[in-house]
Amino acid sequence: MEYVYAALLLHKQKKEISEANIANVVKASGAEVNEAQVKALVAALADVNIEEAIKAAPVAVAAPAAPSGGGAEGKKEAELPSAKTEEQAMEGLSALFG
Repeated sequence: MEYVYAALLLHKQKKEISEANIANVVKASGAEVNEAQVKALVAALADVNIEEAIKAAPVAVAAPAAPSGGGAEGKKEAELPSAKTEEQAMEGLSALFG
């Protein structure tokens, strides 16, 4: 996977996606370079328009967060009355100022 990331990084920086450049990026990350995988990736990407592939890639959408209470407790919390109504809030303010 680090080879694909290296290729994407090189593409983003508008650098040539070559065996030497990918190997240098992978080495700089601290990972060990497998020359056979680098050659295979460069050969596989030779006929690929990376910009078009990025545009065509599906985008993951984050799912809404689950209620923190969970189970019956989560339902119980949802049924609790909401904060003061506007009228109650105004009564509270009038009590402050007489």
